Amino acid sequence: MLKLLRGEDIDAVSRELKVTAAKLSEWREAFLASGMAGLKAREADARDEEVDRLKAVLGEMTMRVELQRDAIRRLKAGLPLDETKLPK
Repeated sequence: MLKLLRGEDIDAVSRELKVTAAKLSEWREAFLASGMAGLKAREADARDEEVDRLKAVLGEMTMRVELQRDAIRRLKAGLPLDETKLPK
């Protein structure tokens, strides 16, 4: 299997191991899928918590910017402000 992952020709490996190329391809795909599943299943750590916190901060800031843009647009158009939507 490692020979295939290193880029060796599947037909050459097939002949060497006396296994069909289709079977080798099937094994390679299963191996890669398992590897990806293992990477996704890693335990959460402090970086994950910090990323989640920063995403929340970014969401809050994005919402405030949108509300401020709306307030500016309304002021420029001479419309009254909706006080309930202004950031505090």
